[in-house]
Amino acid sequence: MSKYQPLWEHIQAIDAEKLSLSYEELQSILGFPIGHSFLTCKKELLAYGWNVKKISMKEETVRFERSLDHA
Repeated sequence: MSKYQPLWEHIQAIDAEKLSLSYEELQSILGFPIGHSFLTCKKELLAYGWNVKKISMKEETVRFERSLDHA
């Protein structure tokens, strides 16, 4: 199981087409800060019907968008 599983399940339960979470919100959900491993694990989110659309280091946010395959 991925260490990001709690985040993927949280996002999957969202009833929206788009979602933006701050690094602080991500840490609250996960229990640890996101790191470089997030960049390689983000493809796991596709199985939950979502994509990582944009990671903003400046704004410290991650924007997610529902996958067209799961719309």
